[in-house]
Amino acid sequence: MTRQSLLMTTAAALVAAMPAFAQTATTKTTAETTANAETAMAGAMATAATELNLRAGPGPEMEIIDVIPADGEVTVEGCLEEANWCRVTLDGTTGWAYGDYLTVEMAEAEEPVVVIDNRAELEIETVTYDNSANNAAATAAGAGAAAAGAAALAAGPVGILGAAALGAMAGDAATPNDETITYVRENPVEPVVLGGEVVVGATVPAEVELTPVPEAEYSYLYLNGTPVVVEPGERRIVHIIR
Repeated sequence: MTRQSLLMTTAAALVAAMPAFAQTATTKTTAETTANAETAMAGAMATAATELNLRAGPGPEMEIIDVIPADGEVTVEGCLEEANWCRVTLDGTTGWAYGDYLTVEMAEAEEPVVVIDNRAELEIETVTYDNSANNAAATAAGAGAAAAGAAALAAGPVGILGAAALGAMAGDAATPNDETITYVRENPVEPVVLGGEVVVGATVPAEVELTPVPEAEYSYLYLNGTPVVVEPGERRIVHIIR
C-alpha cells in the first residue's frame, strides 16, 4: 500500500468513527443535564414534627387534601417569602404545609432545625401563590379571623413535642373518649379561622370562645375547617377529629 493510500484509509476511518464519538459526547451531556434537573427538582427533604395538614393552598382556611403523619417525610419545593407556608410533596401529592412544623437535620446543628427559620442556609427557593378564586376565599376567611380577634394559634416544634410528652405521661386522661368525640361531631359550632395551623399541642388564644362538652373535662371548637378537642385550663388542643 502506498503512503497516499494509507493516509486516505486512515482519514476514512477517522471520519467513520466521528459520529460515534459525537454520539457518546451528546449522550453524556444529556445524562448530566437530566441529573442536574432531577437534583434541582428534588428539593429539600423535611420531616413533620407532628401530624400536619397538607392543604390545597397556603392558608389555614384552605381545603385539607391529605395529612402528613408525625415524622413523615416530604419534599420541600419552596416557601413563600412573607408567610410561613411551604409547597411540599407527600407521596406524589403536592400541596402546602405550615413551615413552623417542618424540620430538617443540619450537619452543624445538634437538633433538627425548623425549615422556615433556615430557608436561606438550606437554599430553599422562594415560591409565589396566585389564584384568584382561592385568594378570594382567603380574603373572606381573613375577615372572619379579624372578627374573631385576628388571633393566632401559639406553638412550635418545641412546644408541641413538649405537649406530646406531657400527654404521654398523663396517659388516657389526655385522650378524649368516644362519647366526647361523638358529641363534638354531632354538635357543630360556628367555625373560627386563626393564623397558624391546627396541631395537637397548639394553644387557642384567650379571646376565642370555647364550647364545653357536657359531663366531660373538655371543651371544643371548629377551627380552620377541623373540629378539635381542647383542654380548657391551658386551652391546649389535645385531639383533632378527622
